[in-house]
Amino acid sequence: MSAVTASKPALPSWLYVLFLALLATATDEFIIAGVLQAIADDLRVSVAAAGQLVTVFAVVYAVGAPTLAVVCERFPRRAVVVGGLGVFAVANAAAAIAPGYWWLMAARVAAALAAAVIASAAFATAGAGAPPQQQGRYLAVVTAGMTAALFTGVPLGTWLGGAMGWRATFWLIAAVGAIAMAGVFGTAPKVSGGEAAPLRERLAPLRDPGVLRLVLVTFLAASGGLMFYTYLAAYTREVAGDSATALPFLLFVVGVAGLVGALLAGRVTDSWGPHRSLRTVIGGHAIALALAAFLAFSGVGGIVPLAAVIAFWAVFAWGLTPPVQGSILLAAGPSAGMTALALNISGLYLGTGVAGALGGAVISTVGVPHLPLAAALLMALSFALAWAPAPARIATPA
Repeated sequence: MSAVTASKPALPSWLYVLFLALLATATDEFIIAGVLQAIADDLRVSVAAAGQLVTVFAVVYAVGAPTLAVVCERFPRRAVVVGGLGVFAVANAAAAIAPGYWWLMAARVAAALAAAVIASAAFATAGAGAPPQQQGRYLAVVTAGMTAALFTGVPLGTWLGGAMGWRATFWLIAAVGAIAMAGVFGTAPKVSGGEAAPLRERLAPLRDPGVLRLVLVTFLAASGGLMFYTYLAAYTREVAGDSATALPFLLFVVGVAGLVGALLAGRVTDSWGPHRSLRTVIGGHAIALALAAFLAFSGVGGIVPLAAVIAFWAVFAWGLTPPVQGSILLAAGPSAGMTALALNISGLYLGTGVAGALGGAVISTVGVPHLPLAAALLMALSFALAWAPAPARIATPA
């Protein structure tokens, strides 16, 4: 009993505060979908115009993550997270009182920039603050905050928006951001920033072949996995028919299985090392997408086999982050970890954008059954890249 306790020590409180911070930023990212119509009606714009609030947030996040990480790399991580959460809370409060569309758009830009800084610094803090052989476990807890937003923060925010108006949703996110800011300030470890260095050295991860290869692995995996997730409603209708209850149930399955996958991937990363774990997760993801394609082409219907395949897929889809971030940190080294992680986040968001466009093209040209097949091909490319040799600057776990 004591040996087990010694090998599995309790996680520190500051890690759960970072979980809360990522829960808030991920909820802010996805919540617009739940209150889109209400925003459009209140601000007297079209639904399409309101939808651009999502596009702008994603693009600003993707571009801002590596750019701001270069600027913030040399500052202590706790100060960066606290400052980012402060701006994030103010930006969401500004969104809550927005008198018009362009005010709300500006608030969303500020929130996206802050969220990009928070995510990069939070993952860098978790990676640097983890004891030996527990980095994957720590990164998984922070990742779980983003996953949990899918079935906690987003549904709660959507319900609150329906009950009290869409502005109440942004007040809630601002409040959670402020609570997380206080928690980080009071509990987070003192992780120093990178040493003062010329801009060329701080931009080194952008020229590092090992880092860039892993970013491309993330980009391809995100393009394939999120293509399937983006059009899950169309795929569900194809396999299970037009059921009013199927999609909400499957989204819940995705959230729960994804949370399990993120936490499990952290444990596996610590046991097997990030590179081996990354190949396992991407390979499993490709197999899951191939099974989804089999369901669509075979005509095997019903909610039970569909839910089983979706749950299997979600475990691997949301298990990507701990091993890929552990691999990124090994490739970049501790002095440039935040910039490298931010670059990887940018690859993730660019993959998200490609997923929507490419998935739509696949559906419109060859039909929904080919969607998971196309996604599996992208995942196979990601898997092939993940097998390439990855030099590390620090010792790799056995």
